[in-house]
Amino acid sequence: MANAAITVSGVSKVYGEGPTAVRALADVSLSVARGEVLLMMGPSGSGKTTLLSIMGAILGASGGSVRINGEEIVNRPQRDLPRIRLEHIGFVFQGFNLFPALTALENVALALDIRGERRSTAGRLATDALASVGLAHKAGAYPSDLSGGQKQRVAIARALVGDPAIVLADEPTAALDSQSGRAVLELVRQLAHQRNRAVVLVTHDHRATEYADRIVEIADGRITGATDSTGVAIGSSL
Repeated sequence: MANAAITVSGVSKVYGEGPTAVRALADVSLSVARGEVLLMMGPSGSGKTTLLSIMGAILGASGGSVRINGEEIVNRPQRDLPRIRLEHIGFVFQGFNLFPALTALENVALALDIRGERRSTAGRLATDALASVGLAHKAGAYPSDLSGGQKQRVAIARALVGDPAIVLADEPTAALDSQSGRAVLELVRQLAHQRNRAVVLVTHDHRATEYADRIVEIADGRITGATDSTGVAIGSSL
């Protein structure tokens, strides 16, 4: 895939050794393009979150190749991985992962503080990021004062504030009602289509299928099929 932000080739993941070893992924190959929403679905324990964590340089692969914007990350020294995550990847999680003692603006700006940005610059960029998800008016609010959908939008703003090429989302709508879930999914689609991000979404939420460009089914650590948004079967790595 010429426009690939993520390229996974022959990736395996094994936990443990010997007779107690558990194979979580087996020979998985997949590419994700800029401007694309890729949805990964499958039963619990199928390997979806393991694959997402490997794509995000959080978890190491046991074998194969993973390239992030052309940069190989498998078998890289651990000291290199935080830089790769900070430069290329934004994360959105089911549980929001907001700090309760910080305002929405401070939660978003924290991602820039970690990168060493000046406080004034971090504040300006965090304000812009909140505005981009429709929450400029909630900059001074604490997480306890926000709805579930608003918390997830703050989390998305935090993922975006460093301008990553890749956004990885793990069950981002699981804790949301139908209206809030759809609003978050629409925002995720806009990230890809209007801002040219590569977005990978792991979910059990079948509402998400209509927002995806490609849907990959995973079972027992293997890709078992892929379809486009209309349900037509396609090659998983196309």
